[in-house]
Amino acid sequence: MLAPASPEAPPSSKPACPGLLSPEQFAELCQANPEAVLELAADGSLICMTPTGSDTGARNADLAFQIQAWARATGSWKAFDSSTGFRLPDDSVLSPDASLVALDRWQALTAEQRRTFAPLCPDLVVELASTSGASPSDEGPRALTALRQKMATYQSNGARLGWLLIPAERAVEIWEPLAESPAQPRRLLAASRLDGDPQFPGLAIDLEEIWAG
Repeated sequence: MLAPASPEAPPSSKPACPGLLSPEQFAELCQANPEAVLELAADGSLICMTPTGSDTGARNADLAFQIQAWARATGSWKAFDSSTGFRLPDDSVLSPDASLVALDRWQALTAEQRRTFAPLCPDLVVELASTSGASPSDEGPRALTALRQKMATYQSNGARLGWLLIPAERAVEIWEPLAESPAQPRRLLAASRLDGDPQFPGLAIDLEEIWAG
């Protein structure tokens, strides 16, 4: 059970999982409950996540490894795993399954900002759909409908590129920056390779390893 953020002043003086939280209250709640998997919506509502299945976890590990290897090779990017929360400009706090931030943006943050939820939207965000939540009609924070809402949030908060990987369909939805009106994602079917050009020159993801699980 979630504990209040602090005995002296719990968020909004309510018990665990209060209705609405500020980003600062959310950070306190996470510190008091390090075992919990939580995100925060822009309206202040708490999103209680669930652990991934083992096959999804294996796929995500391979995804993070490939992105980290590229980031280290270029020396210009900072890679982050699925446990990293970012405070987006709309005050939501979300954790992509994998992400990249330009090194100069990361280095511009203070030490305190780096220790908490970095106040920025990553340049690249990647979400990986679970095989049990492949249908848009599925419910829960890891279902396709919820993941598409997250991708739209990243997009509206300034992400340069977003990838939604759907292993059950061997498909990828590519979410590009917003223009003057909301853009619909491009969809790749039977994809075996994913290229980050032109936003991320040289970044290439071997999807066959990820589809294999």
